[in-house]
Amino acid sequence: MKTEVNGVTIAYEDQGTGPPIVFLHAFPLNRTMWAPQEAVLSRRFRTISIDLRGLGESDAPSWRYSMEQYARDVRGVLAGLCIEKALFVGLSMGGYLAFALYRLYPEMMLGLVLADTRAEADTPEQVHWRFNLAQRTAAMGPAAVIAEMLPKLLAPTRYDRDPDFVARVKVMLAAAPVPGIIGALMALAERPDSTNLLPAITIPTLIIVGANDVLTTTADAERMATGIAGAELVVIPDAGHLSNLEQPDRFTAAVERFAERLVLSRR
Repeated sequence: MKTEVNGVTIAYEDQGTGPPIVFLHAFPLNRTMWAPQEAVLSRRFRTISIDLRGLGESDAPSWRYSMEQYARDVRGVLAGLCIEKALFVGLSMGGYLAFALYRLYPEMMLGLVLADTRAEADTPEQVHWRFNLAQRTAAMGPAAVIAEMLPKLLAPTRYDRDPDFVARVKVMLAAAPVPGIIGALMALAERPDSTNLLPAITIPTLIIVGANDVLTTTADAERMATGIAGAELVVIPDAGHLSNLEQPDRFTAAVERFAERLVLSRR
């Protein structure tokens, strides 16, 4: 499905009925990364997954992007679907976007799942790395991102024991449009620090992290869990940064339990 929002075409999936769950994908993937969760959760919930501008099947304008722009796009898609409130699930860049949504539109958020992400902004070294990767992507295409990102996205043992899975992830990375990759890198590099936001988050929050995540570690997750009052932390064994794809059953079960409690608490 596609819709026009803020001057661009945004692609999304809308499945099932019931309380809405909105999925926000990682960089530089797309909404298809949530297929394992949608297949299960759409039986009891309305699941919406969105291709952020520049990625997946959404338009990829050649211009600087920001987390705030992504947030406005998400809000526009949900307004068109007549969804006023939802549980938001964001992984990696999707988690950074979830923080932006909470800053701008806290009234939209019934609950929050922050997966394999962190509250801190980039260090100067990380900002430099992202700008350098953007330049290499402009010259080489998605191959630059694949070379940098693919070795870090999964649990270390995954690469040898499951080459077919690694190949599927590589295909997702290779499909990312160059303008979208570059725009997303700028948005990531320039995102604000959300550490001070953590104590202000008053909605139910679940934090998920792969035990073998080398990009956003269990220590990053623990700091968020400490900073958000009442937050629950789930560590998924034998999973790296893409914990929802590496251990889909465990990830989905954690989100489902959390969503069920959220629904019960509102009755």
